[in-house]
Amino acid sequence: MRRRAARGAAAVLPLLVLLTQVSAWSALAPRSGPPPTPVPPNGSPSPFISHLSTPPDPIPIPRVDAAAAILMDLESGQVLLSKAPEKARPVASLTKLMTALVVLEREGDRLDRTILIHPDAVFHRGDYGGGSTLGLRSGERLSVRGLLTGLLLGSANDAAEALAIEEAGGVSAFVEDMNARAKALGMSRTRFASPHGLDDRGRSSAADLMVLLREASKNATFRDLVRRRFAIVRSDSAPPRRIQNRNVMLWLYPGASGVKTGFTTGAGFCLMATAHRDGRELAVVVLGGGDEVFSDAAALLDHGFAAYERRILIEEGEALGSVRVRGGEVPVVAGERLTALVGVGADDAIERILTPSRGVAYPPPSGSVVGTLRLTTSGEPVGRVPVLVADLEPPPEPAGSWWGRAVGALSAAVSAIVAGLLG
Repeated sequence: MRRRAARGAAAVLPLLVLLTQVSAWSALAPRSGPPPTPVPPNGSPSPFISHLSTPPDPIPIPRVDAAAAILMDLESGQVLLSKAPEKARPVASLTKLMTALVVLEREGDRLDRTILIHPDAVFHRGDYGGGSTLGLRSGERLSVRGLLTGLLLGSANDAAEALAIEEAGGVSAFVEDMNARAKALGMSRTRFASPHGLDDRGRSSAADLMVLLREASKNATFRDLVRRRFAIVRSDSAPPRRIQNRNVMLWLYPGASGVKTGFTTGAGFCLMATAHRDGRELAVVVLGGGDEVFSDAAALLDHGFAAYERRILIEEGEALGSVRVRGGEVPVVAGERLTALVGVGADDAIERILTPSRGVAYPPPSGSVVGTLRLTTSGEPVGRVPVLVADLEPPPEPAGSWWGRAVGALSAAVSAIVAGLLG
């Protein structure tokens, strides 16, 4: 169990100093949980829990009750653990990551331009059974950045539709763009049906969502938004909206850096979360969970940080034996260094699989690629490096001049013919 309480030096400060600094202090101090303020205007279906329940020993693989999950090293893309990662299922508001990615890629440095809210983006009571909104009004003007803030922190569904209409002229056209972007990223088990995910008709998988997260994380604005606990969204004709991030990991998990929550009846509780520790950043996706989806994510992250260490597994130029090609064998070496996360003390569990390239004839040029070396552990891929031909020594030159060698070869041939004739 993890508790982060707001105690310490501030408790002994004089009351006057404390009152004058409370706003800045509360933004930085650790808390036992996020404030119980629901996301306006219709409340929040996401649980605002006050603590995380995780195993006392993080080394053993934790039990995850959610339907699907995946744990990954965000920088390298190495999968550490997974459960039904390829299973397509509803993903609720995690859909909004693709909405945000498409908008961020199109808008570039124009995020502060204001847009007019279309009447079709206004949600009414009962739309999709309610859900979180910014309470947008027809004709109101907000910045693209402000709408993205409401989308990613407050999971505002009307912000999703307002952005879709602005970017593509309509929701349906924008959904087509979302699906085209998913296809380009290789998200083969993904099909979106809305920009917000409330409909439960869209589908994705834990593995596909991790691909999406890695792509979105390349964007500095995205990373900045999803790590914020609070934000103010302003418009030209409404009071400022104070948005609270629904991702309670930002309060409860040390080193948490994002990302997004989701919930519908069909999808269950869904969560993407990232965290930094010891120079590493891990990411987890949990789909179809119950009330403990945050604890599931925390247990997986704890395991990833505690049970794995980064090591050099292959050095560039390391001898790898020989590879048979058409017409002979050639000595080979690793073409790159391979650094990866491996289980602590898992030396014996790392398997090397060298696969020769097809169609290579002897002798291949030195330094050319003649295969791939893959490393796996516990069935999960660790990484791969190209296999190169080592420097081949040329065959030894026969002794003597070329004229002497030619005469000798001719003499040997004549002798062989005479010997054949004489029987």
